[in-house]
Amino acid sequence: MSQNVLLIDINVHKARIMQLTVKDVANLLKVNEKTIYRWLKKGELPVYRVGDHYRFNRAELLEWVTSRQINVSADIFHEPENLQVPMHSLSDALTFGGIYYRTEGENKKSAIKSVVELMKLPPEVDREFLLQVLLAREAMASTAIGDGIAIPHVRNPIVLHITEPIVSLCFLEKPIDFNSLDGKLVNCLFTLISPTVKTHLYLLSRLAYALRDKGFRNVIKNQGSRDEIFSEISRIESGLKQNQAVLETGGKS
Repeated sequence: MSQNVLLIDINVHKARIMQLTVKDVANLLKVNEKTIYRWLKKGELPVYRVGDHYRFNRAELLEWVTSRQINVSADIFHEPENLQVPMHSLSDALTFGGIYYRTEGENKKSAIKSVVELMKLPPEVDREFLLQVLLAREAMASTAIGDGIAIPHVRNPIVLHITEPIVSLCFLEKPIDFNSLDGKLVNCLFTLISPTVKTHLYLLSRLAYALRDKGFRNVIKNQGSRDEIFSEISRIESGLKQNQAVLETGGKS
């Protein structure tokens, strides 16, 4: 992580985001609040600004203290109990998020804006804030993975009043430049929103695995029907379950 502060000045009046406060961080780092403000003034802590308040992401804070070998309370390694949710399959997450065709967008910003507007989100979620953090992630590095596919997501999961992980698949009306390393225009966006770090990493790894499968990738490339897409995901996840069962039994029949 850069030494510079990750500061996003966003005026979100109604964003009731479950983020750490200055007081929370002081307790976790075992320092007083004056020390936190001193670090903020020096631009050392990763932080978001929501209106007139500072808010911290637990995952980013953990990364920061780990890289600096700072002694912290063990509480920082544990997510709140109300955020501990069971792992959902990629199929479940995509069912929650939906599949959309002919999504509008003339450039990266307008395409992601269209995606945020289409996503099936709880009414409490501030869509403008979500858009800003997705764009902030893209400003750091493109989420394009090549072959016309991108996976927009925040740098680390941010709790936005969701209890279930969401994956929305949007096929763009027009291919757009996403600064992909292979130089290809992007026409397919998988957007991930997760309630916890654990589910975020789990779904991201499942999606990455699925996109290495030739059958699934071809269906996506050809903008297949919803039934075709879910059929391919079901096939892949069934294979994963079988492999896991073999591992758990030590290969015994």
